[in-house]
Amino acid sequence: MKIREYITNEDWSTFVKEHPKGNIFQTPEMYEVYLRTKNFEPVLITVIDENEVLGILLTVIQKEYSGILGKITSRSIILGGPLVKDNNADILDFLLKAYNKKIKRKVVFSQFRNLWDWKDLRLVFEKNQYSYDAHLDILIDLEQDEESLWKNINGKARNKIRKANKAAITFKTIDIDENIVDISYQILENVYKNAKIPLADKSLFENSYNVLSKSNMIKFFCAVKDDQIIGIRIGLIYKDMIYDWYAGSLYEYYKFNPNDFLPYNILVWGHKEGFKVFDFGGAGKPNIPYGVRDHKMKFGGELVEFGRFDNIHKPILMSIAKVGLKLYKMVK
Repeated sequence: MKIREYITNEDWSTFVKEHPKGNIFQTPEMYEVYLRTKNFEPVLITVIDENEVLGILLTVIQKEYSGILGKITSRSIILGGPLVKDNNADILDFLLKAYNKKIKRKVVFSQFRNLWDWKDLRLVFEKNQYSYDAHLDILIDLEQDEESLWKNINGKARNKIRKANKAAITFKTIDIDENIVDISYQILENVYKNAKIPLADKSLFENSYNVLSKSNMIKFFCAVKDDQIIGIRIGLIYKDMIYDWYAGSLYEYYKFNPNDFLPYNILVWGHKEGFKVFDFGGAGKPNIPYGVRDHKMKFGGELVEFGRFDNIHKPILMSIAKVGLKLYKMVK
């Protein structure tokens, strides 16, 4: 086995598409998005044997700032990776060792955000200095019929959806529209500001639109009132899955329940379009109250624990970064 940091897009795409766990976050398209985004730096590591691809790991180094503050806030986030042929433990071990060697001087910590249960292969991560952190996700089966999708939503949410329909809220999907990124980002900025957490630079959304829309890998799902977009959910589309990526609504329109109206209509749309799974994204830690999880569970999904793997490469800087985040929230 050999490590290679270059691979043709064709070989790369084929490996991800054919892998049972292949997902959008490990594709060459996402590499291109990260490459163009401010304060993002993608890193690709590939394992090959002769000319056969055995494993791929795509990560993105994220920083909140440049200069010294960038070093303190640098982290490596791996979503849906690595992808390893036949779940081979030796290939995984080889890949993780190469990754650690490559990344440890670049970032304060690394985090693998899992989209499936690694089961016995957790031991390989632990062997490479990664600790397991329990974390929840919510998956909704889109192969069930529309009647079942509706019945699985709890009563309060169904009433809010009915009220939204009576208020003439309409559902719209947007693929190509030069204004949709600006509209979406304005909504998200307000949501994140109120939550006192940082939002990725606008270039992430601009590049996602420019790159992913060419391959029909992104959808902007909109709740519309009187020709105005009052709520937005950005979905990433790959193979048979819709991944709920970013979401927000205008505060002054909360009374029309866009945050209940949109998820339900996305489920119906996904079912009609032949998708199999709607990944509702993070749902917090087990046994710790989390309002976002409570909201998402109203739509009848399956709560799963795929967890995360963490490795703190620079403990002192990690402590400084935690204090910095608290100060950031206080200032905001």
